[in-house]
Amino acid sequence: MEAPLQTEMVELVPNGKHLEGLLPVATPTAGGQRVEGPGRSCVEGEGFLPKSPSKEPHFTDFEGKTSFGMSVFNLSNAIMGSGILGLAYAMANTGIILFLFLLTAVALLSSYSIHLLLKSSGIVGIRAYEQLGYRAFGTPGKLAAALAITLQNIGAMSSYLYIIKSELPLVIQTFLNLEDRTSDWYTNGNYLVILVSVVVILPLALMRQLGYLGYSSGFSLSCMMFFLIAVIYKKFHVPCPLSPNVANMTGNVSLVEINKDEAGLQAKTEAWAAFCTPSYFTLNTQTAYTIPIMAFAFVCHPEVLPIYTELKDPSKRKMQRISNLSIAVMYVMYFLAALFGYLTFYDGVESELLHTYSKVDPFDVLILCVRVAVLTAVTLTVPIVLFPVRRALQQMLFPDREFSWLRHVLIAVGLLTCINLLVIFAPNILGIFGVIGATSAPCLIFIFPAIFYFRIIPTEKEPARSTPKILALCFAALGILLMIMSLSFIIMDWVSGTSRHGGSH
Repeated sequence: MEAPLQTEMVELVPNGKHLEGLLPVATPTAGGQRVEGPGRSCVEGEGFLPKSPSKEPHFTDFEGKTSFGMSVFNLSNAIMGSGILGLAYAMANTGIILFLFLLTAVALLSSYSIHLLLKSSGIVGIRAYEQLGYRAFGTPGKLAAALAITLQNIGAMSSYLYIIKSELPLVIQTFLNLEDRTSDWYTNGNYLVILVSVVVILPLALMRQLGYLGYSSGFSLSCMMFFLIAVIYKKFHVPCPLSPNVANMTGNVSLVEINKDEAGLQAKTEAWAAFCTPSYFTLNTQTAYTIPIMAFAFVCHPEVLPIYTELKDPSKRKMQRISNLSIAVMYVMYFLAALFGYLTFYDGVESELLHTYSKVDPFDVLILCVRVAVLTAVTLTVPIVLFPVRRALQQMLFPDREFSWLRHVLIAVGLLTCINLLVIFAPNILGIFGVIGATSAPCLIFIFPAIFYFRIIPTEKEPARSTPKILALCFAALGILLMIMSLSFIIMDWVSGTSRHGGSH
């Protein structure tokens, strides 16, 4: 019987500590039979950690060395994406109260999802997302998890590099006080994205340990903190409305046309006052589009287990504290950036916040520095996101191989080369990645953690009809609902010929 074995492991390995090299992992199949898992399948997770024969092993026969603080930096950096630039626009389409409710709900759901992952990993002594899939559903589960991670994170990296390609030439052009774009290589986005990939991203992506990226993650978070401070500062220095002609401002407020015979000045004053008043609860055609975007605001689940693997003195409780703290930090940053961005431009805010500031002064030095900071943060996030993709490819293509520097380097170079080619020659591929993100993100955040939990937790510990397992199934159903919503909105956009593509993380 499989369940007694699992129950025994729960009792013998508190905090999920487990001699993986000595105890084989048995995988249940649909028929209830046991399939022996590969003895050393966590290649990427094992190969980059130094051996420590003197201490009790933690899940693998290696010991993590990454501190609590560095782990928080890495996970926070994994959560933070370019989506923070669009949250003010989301607030404009939901209102302050509804936005706060949605953001709070998503943060709590993300924390619960990580709890499911950590509890599942503690039961079977596995800290690889793909191996949890293998433990729950055999090879199909492993391949499904690896494929979802690969597609989700390649889409994220493509969007980050696309930001570098489009924004960096404008920053250089502004620095050089050039009115028009020149044909020089240093204002060509294609050359610049390759240069940044080779000089900055690739060396960081070649690190064997994710923990070493804690320093660059800390600097990346500092850049986004600078962005947040600038947004708050600008709220008190940008007039509202931006121009005397309120009708030219793009927003959700429909201004009543003023009869020329009436007092034009008084009517304009009233219109400006109405325009510059915050909305606390808004429902419009764009509101529904913001819900899936916000639902994926805390995507970090592919990175949780690799960070857990490298954690010093690991335990489920300690990793949950790291996750909760990271989510809380990003929750505060998200809300403040959205609130002050919205209160600066109200319904005139654009889907990309920094573009809205160019209405005020295209050559504003502070906003220029903010652009540089955001570009730096986005660049330093790419290696963090690349790590789980390389691990997933290892699991799919080389499941039983020991760590190899050559393979480690070739996978990183191959991934960056492919993503650069996509960004340079097929920028429209981002639309396709929007569909992929709408499919893979709910799988990684909602569906997989819930169904893995349902399958892995032994029935002796939690029966199928127990409250935790019923909640897990409801959580998976929520993920399916969000997937359907996201895909339907994207299809409606394509049918109507509009281009409202929002970034997921």
